[in-house]
Amino acid sequence: MASDVGKILAVVCALSAAAAGCKEKKEETATAPAPMVLGKEEAPSGPKEVPPGMLGGFKPSLPKEFAKAGAAPAPEQVTLGKQLYFDARLSKNHDVSCASCHALDKFGVDGLAVSVGHKKQTGTRNAPTVYNAAAHFVQFWDGRAADVEEQATGPVLNPVEMAMPDEKRVLATLESMPEYQDAFKKAFPAEAKPISLKNAGVAIGAFERKLVTRAPWDDFLDGKTDALTTEQKEGFLAFMNAGCSSCHNGTLLGGNTFQKVGAIKPWPSQKDKGKFEVTKNATDEMMFKVPSLRNVAQTGPYFHDGSVAKLEEAVKMMAEHQLGRDLAPAEITSIVTFLGALTGQVPADFIKAPELPKSTPKTPKPDPT
Repeated sequence: MASDVGKILAVVCALSAAAAGCKEKKEETATAPAPMVLGKEEAPSGPKEVPPGMLGGFKPSLPKEFAKAGAAPAPEQVTLGKQLYFDARLSKNHDVSCASCHALDKFGVDGLAVSVGHKKQTGTRNAPTVYNAAAHFVQFWDGRAADVEEQATGPVLNPVEMAMPDEKRVLATLESMPEYQDAFKKAFPAEAKPISLKNAGVAIGAFERKLVTRAPWDDFLDGKTDALTTEQKEGFLAFMNAGCSSCHNGTLLGGNTFQKVGAIKPWPSQKDKGKFEVTKNATDEMMFKVPSLRNVAQTGPYFHDGSVAKLEEAVKMMAEHQLGRDLAPAEITSIVTFLGALTGQVPADFIKAPELPKSTPKTPKPDPT
């Protein structure tokens, strides 16, 4: 009998223990975190926005015009400069003007690897866009001119470009036309002899200082967050992540420093030594002015020698040779999408070819030699 009672007590204890264990298991299950089910509120966020602090290195946005020494271009100089810009009579054979290589209706370029000058000669460097050029810290790929006023006179006397033999021939051409005589007097009223090659450069520079192309990017910099598409914003983030802004920064996204082309990986062509061609200093070998990325989607072919036709290839090469990076095709496409936001509005009315002064019997004739 006693043994039977013991057996019964053992069974009761076992059942009690089992019940207690089940209770503990239920409590553990109840306190365990439930699997997270993502609803609308918890779904991954949409496209990344550009942090405002990331834009500081690109401000301010483009102005309406580029002043020199704080003074806006004089209207009379702008008018004269526009005429001179389009006048092929400033070339030896009357067939090349500033507008020949820097076509204003083509975003300031001619679309050629290297431009064609006097007697169909070609240069060795690509003609950069004239739009927004007045804001560059120096002119030409090698920086040999300080500003657009100085730069404007260089091609006139260059034997490969406009090929005027000397300043005397330039002055004889301008002085032969009464309308130019009057225009120079109005543009430079304080000078006894206003017609000079230097003043011609000043006038052309005054015109070029108004060649500004504000773009959607400028509106974005000024706080209009919807000025760029989602894809363009993502492209900017890719641009920053790749390291492009280490050289392409500031208002122009370039045009403000010299850099060695092939900084990480040697550049394919070493023929043109860049700034070294001017200074002969070994430290300047392969140093070129960093081009502005303004309107870059419209101003190919690319690089100092115009050797690359496609912008995608240019981006790929820059990443490889300057940053040591092998960008994925999707990254390249995204960056190129952003670069499209830098395409500005060409001032169609302002760039229309003007009526030029009429030649006279005293005007030197075209000379094809």
